[in-house]
Amino acid sequence: MKKRNSSLVVELSYPDLVINVGKVTLGEENRKKLQKAQKEQEKIKVMQAVCALLNSGGGVVRMEMANKEEHPVEMGLDLEESLRELIGLSDLQAFFETKQQGRCFSIFVKSWSSDLFPGDSSIKSRICSLRSSLYLRSGTSVLLTDSREALDFLKTKKRNAKSSSGEEPSSKHIRVIPQGLCKSDPVFPVFQRDRFEYGEVLPFPESQFVEFKLFTKHVLTYVENIIPNYISAFANTRGGYLFIGVHDKSKKVLGCVKENVDPDSLRNRIERAIYKLPYVHFCQSSCGINFTLKILDVFAKGELYSYACVIRVEPFCCAVFSEAPGSWMVEGKHVCSLTTEEWVDRMTDTDPGVGEKDLSWLCNDFESQLSLDNGPPLSRPVYSKKGLEHKKNLQQVLFSGLVPSEHLRYTPEPLWEELSSQHEGLEELMKKEISPFSRGIFILSRSWAVDLDLQEKRGVICDALLIAQDSPPILYTILGEQDAEGHDYSTRTAFTLKQKLVNMGGYTGKVCVVTKVLYLNPESTPESLEGPGSPIDYPESYNLADTQQMEVLLQSLVIVLLGFRSFLSDQLGCEVFNLLTAQQYEIFSKNLRKNRELFIHGLPGSGKTIMAMKTMEKISNVFYCDADKILYISENQPLRNFLSKKEICNAVTRKTFMNRNFENIQHIIIDEAQNFRTEDGDWYEKAKEITQRKKDHPGILWIFLDYFQTSHLDCSGLPPLSAQYPREELTRVIRNADPIANFLHTTMQHIIRNPPFNIPPESLEMLREAEWAQGVRGTLKIKKDLSLKQIVTFVADTCKCFFERGYSLNDIAVLVSTAREVDTYKHELLKAMRKKRVVRFSDACDMSNDHIVLDSIRRFSGLERNIVFGIHPRAAEPDISNNILLCLSSRAKQHLYILW
Repeated sequence: MKKRNSSLVVELSYPDLVINVGKVTLGEENRKKLQKAQKEQEKIKVMQAVCALLNSGGGVVRMEMANKEEHPVEMGLDLEESLRELIGLSDLQAFFETKQQGRCFSIFVKSWSSDLFPGDSSIKSRICSLRSSLYLRSGTSVLLTDSREALDFLKTKKRNAKSSSGEEPSSKHIRVIPQGLCKSDPVFPVFQRDRFEYGEVLPFPESQFVEFKLFTKHVLTYVENIIPNYISAFANTRGGYLFIGVHDKSKKVLGCVKENVDPDSLRNRIERAIYKLPYVHFCQSSCGINFTLKILDVFAKGELYSYACVIRVEPFCCAVFSEAPGSWMVEGKHVCSLTTEEWVDRMTDTDPGVGEKDLSWLCNDFESQLSLDNGPPLSRPVYSKKGLEHKKNLQQVLFSGLVPSEHLRYTPEPLWEELSSQHEGLEELMKKEISPFSRGIFILSRSWAVDLDLQEKRGVICDALLIAQDSPPILYTILGEQDAEGHDYSTRTAFTLKQKLVNMGGYTGKVCVVTKVLYLNPESTPESLEGPGSPIDYPESYNLADTQQMEVLLQSLVIVLLGFRSFLSDQLGCEVFNLLTAQQYEIFSKNLRKNRELFIHGLPGSGKTIMAMKTMEKISNVFYCDADKILYISENQPLRNFLSKKEICNAVTRKTFMNRNFENIQHIIIDEAQNFRTEDGDWYEKAKEITQRKKDHPGILWIFLDYFQTSHLDCSGLPPLSAQYPREELTRVIRNADPIANFLHTTMQHIIRNPPFNIPPESLEMLREAEWAQGVRGTLKIKKDLSLKQIVTFVADTCKCFFERGYSLNDIAVLVSTAREVDTYKHELLKAMRKKRVVRFSDACDMSNDHIVLDSIRRFSGLERNIVFGIHPRAAEPDISNNILLCLSSRAKQHLYILW
């Protein structure tokens, strides 16, 4: 269970994490005068706050000087030494700066990152800890591991558990007794006894496997205090014996006189202390600590005189701790300790696929944009498909202009021109504000809050982020009129930006975001508003020193703005982010209020569904609406179910949409619209009526479609191409491996030469603008003239090969032409697959469970799998045979098998 430190207050009125620790005595001479208990209490309070900020993206520790004088003082040698021990570096300025203002003393804390430490990144600690609580036995000593040693130990245990996971289940529970605990050892016969003689000398000394301790006056408390360290150390090493009541030098058995201890109470206290020890498993076992406790009688001259205690500890398969590790994080308004499981998970966290042959495809298909190796503790890995723009290239595309010459650039220029023409005095106000800065970039947005997935604030004309040399990042919020809530909005936005730059964007330098709120009053001179309270006065080291620092920060900003939770996250079992392409971001960043209706034509694999999801999230923030006000419509039920689980909208099929009223809906997103039909009525007119109920404030209607993937010859209900305005195009194909992408290109050219009559030929001209992400290896095999038995045998054999390479059931889809064929192939496939491996088939309505999808090509529209088998991909209407083949082929990310 997590502990909260109630004496540490997280202050929420600043654009940074600020922890107030209360009164602390500062100055070397002042701290020398403190009583030991108070000195230790103050030090722990400060160290917990610092540790929490190191692990949470950085921030400021504030304290009030408990000593009376207000002249500048140093922090105190004991506090400085504790900070050095905490980070493991002698140079405090690598992570800390300090400032004193009157009686207020501040420690500015940079986020933890291991890039400052030399050596192998695989044994660099991912988080900062006050202590590991992980003990090991070394010779006759019990040693507390530091973070590096603990990480090495945990990774070794995790690696050993993984390498032994292929053993038979029964072998995992076989007890292995190492040398030192075997029956031939001299300790074993002694352990078998049930009594000693007072003063008896044991026939063995202390060793790797033996520890002697004497009882003290406070028997139960003493035993309870030594149990955690010694028992965990023996369990983590090779097992051993803890004798209590034996003198370590003379090896004489003395025990604890019987009048001072009750043997039952002693047994209960020891067992309770051992059962309380936290442990973690990397293996499949769930067993606890294996020990044997014996309370032995000690006789003197034939009479019971005292009691001795022996605890035999078996080696533990994974890791045992003396208590929960001492590591802290900020969670909302509280400073909380990590549980043992959380600490181990964060310590051993690695990029997915590292050292795992099962995930080698990840390295083959994707390029790392942000690795966990040297990232901040809360950062997650970021990947982009090979062949797409790297974050450095995206930074140049979105935020170019950081040139050596003296120059400050406004971007995006069209937005700046629009804003300055609409708002009199804005240009003069901003020129005045940024006149001291000569080199950098001024990034405008109608709402930086919306860009950061926060809610928009009414009355904000725009926000602008200044990234300039010799300055910290500054977020300007320009209001139309004075607003008491303007500062809260700006502070919240700047706070989120700073946190995301570090914890999502992976920025490891010293960083802050300063806020400045301005307002334009058309009847008076534009003014700058002072915020409530005193702003944080950051040290100069938080200024961006040169172009290189600015570019690194902007690359983190690229990840913040273009990053989205990857569909790979569920497959890999960990949070992974991908990046939008520049083309996707350009459409996504459009002003929703000026683009309430938009048609987005996207080639197969260009990311239309991702764009639909991101757009719905943006709608929620711009228009202050809950998910039940946003409607997502698809033609097929599986895609509907897939979006429903994202909990960002109300998702229905086109048929359901036509059969129900949607009185609460304000905004509509339509996906795969080329496959819609008018059999139940004019869906387009109904969608327009719903979104235009409020004439003064119409809702959003964005329609995503791809005429190339039209799978029928009926009327789609889409307006004529000339009426699909405004219109945008997604021509960057990012989903498929190279051989599959080449096949798609060829198939689309066939469609252009022989388009179905219900597709406007001019809509297919966008293929000329197509770009294909290159560099991803994959498979395309086309086999013809196969019998039913040959088809199912090929699928079964190929799946078996993929399973042996580490692929899972939910990597695979088997797609047939019609829903009626599903049952036929399911029966035959199950017979063939049972000979290879126990498998499960299901339709595409639930993509999250561990099964092979077996469904029709049409019902799988909009979804994807790594491996796709297409069986007889034909259409009842010959005119759309190429379209059906394209629908099938575009669903495969890596490996495609077309079987005729």
